[in-house]
Amino acid sequence: MMLAYMDRATAAAEPEDAGELSPATMAPAAAAAGDAAAMDFGGLVRAVPAAVVCPASADDVASAIRAAALTPHLTVAARGNGHSVAGQATAEGGLVLDMRSLAAATSSSSSRRGGAQQTMQLVQCPSEGGGVHCYFADMPGGALWEEVLHWGVDNHGLAPASWTDYLRLTVGGTLSNGGVSGQSFRYGPQVSNVAELEVVTGDGECRVCSRSSHPDLFFAVLGGLGQFGVITRARIPLHKAPKAVRWTRVVYASFADYTADAEWLVTRPPDAAFDYVEGFAFVNSDDPVNGWPSVPIPGGARFDPSLLPSGAGPVLYCLEVALYQYAQHRPDDDEDQGEGVASVSRRMMAPLKYVRGLEFAADVGYVDFLSRVNRVEEEARRNGSWDAPHPWLNLFVSARDIADFDRAVINGMLADGIDGPMLVYPMLKSKWDPDTSVALPEKGEIFYLVALLRFCRPGGPAVDELVAQNGAILRACRANGYDYKVYFPSYRGGEAEWSRHFGAARWRRFVDRKARYDPLAILAPGQKIFPRRAPAGRPSRAV
Repeated sequence: MMLAYMDRATAAAEPEDAGELSPATMAPAAAAAGDAAAMDFGGLVRAVPAAVVCPASADDVASAIRAAALTPHLTVAARGNGHSVAGQATAEGGLVLDMRSLAAATSSSSSRRGGAQQTMQLVQCPSEGGGVHCYFADMPGGALWEEVLHWGVDNHGLAPASWTDYLRLTVGGTLSNGGVSGQSFRYGPQVSNVAELEVVTGDGECRVCSRSSHPDLFFAVLGGLGQFGVITRARIPLHKAPKAVRWTRVVYASFADYTADAEWLVTRPPDAAFDYVEGFAFVNSDDPVNGWPSVPIPGGARFDPSLLPSGAGPVLYCLEVALYQYAQHRPDDDEDQGEGVASVSRRMMAPLKYVRGLEFAADVGYVDFLSRVNRVEEEARRNGSWDAPHPWLNLFVSARDIADFDRAVINGMLADGIDGPMLVYPMLKSKWDPDTSVALPEKGEIFYLVALLRFCRPGGPAVDELVAQNGAILRACRANGYDYKVYFPSYRGGEAEWSRHFGAARWRRFVDRKARYDPLAILAPGQKIFPRRAPAGRPSRAV
């Protein structure tokens, strides 16, 4: 049955071409799994695969890739939790690897690298000077960061240092893109917090790589948009997990004050720095989604607009910070530990130029703080917007251009809001390893994440209008000469657009790495970067 199905699905392979995949790992595209794999969270692209493969090991992943290589046009896409927004994790007429099944197969057996099953496993290694051990977590590429958090904190009191805001993303998915959040300025993005990877490359080989072993592959895969290999396992450094978090939001009417304070905070020395710095723009109105009600931290606090200066414009800004509480933090005299951390946080914020009186703070558990976006998901599922299209646009914009971007885009095109968060916060280029495949703005040490996270709501603009507005924003960035890059890029204009995205030298490196690790361009076809190439002796077919 498997051989006959593969023959029909590819319309090109001889039956013996696909002998490595077992029926147990394969689901026809007509099944519910195949229908789900045709779409992603963005809801803008539909690309029906020939089949969905449910791997239980890295060997299954390798078998799928080797089977595809024997055909003239079959491609393979790794899909985690389906949170790409422009079809990046789809494979029209190809094979989609359900990486969550790889994680599901890890729940009950000991780890065997490249074998049938793996587990999330604690690894201890001596530090370079001996003595104190360093701790790492070995985790499957299909594990959710939420699962990593609970496993590490509940079982070991340990956690990774760098996270994403939304934790129901897979390890392999975020490491293939970057993985950023408010911790990135201090601890680096997730791609800078990896010790080792197990990767199945486009030639069907399973390789273990790190900074010291096969480093070119290691750095190629990190931020490599899935082009060079499928991450089946990652080894992530762990640190002592905080006990609690002092979480604070403050409001600005001036973008200049907002950026000056945010940049000052992210460049403080470690002993005077917050553990998390983010921020967002919001509308100066009582709009429940885009305006004042989006600011107060849950707990009954109210936004008092009478405290705003008389010259406040149509857009305001919220700076969000967090200070972790560890066991070694001592309380203030006659106060408990939570109040002690609150005092430290207030002292650190005293020099800032925010609007006094518009401060919102709470002491929360560490796991609760990292899981805060779950409440957004729950509400979006209740009102139906979670299943609607999400024409999101994520940019990295140089600090040199962020004020002009604010005037032209945030206070211009988007002054009425976007029915979702407009994140705007700084990061440091020095925290990113230049050997990874991630493209960053070229000028300066500080750049900003600008994340326009639209939710299509009933009665709002049509999705086509929002997609067109995203295009207008990108055209404005180019026309104004901004130093920017698209995060989670998706281009349909061919090599010229990708070369511009990476820059000439980094694009040449990207192309060289593709030829080295995926010579037939089998992997990640949804990115629309490289056309599939036929095996030797077979004619190529456009895809």
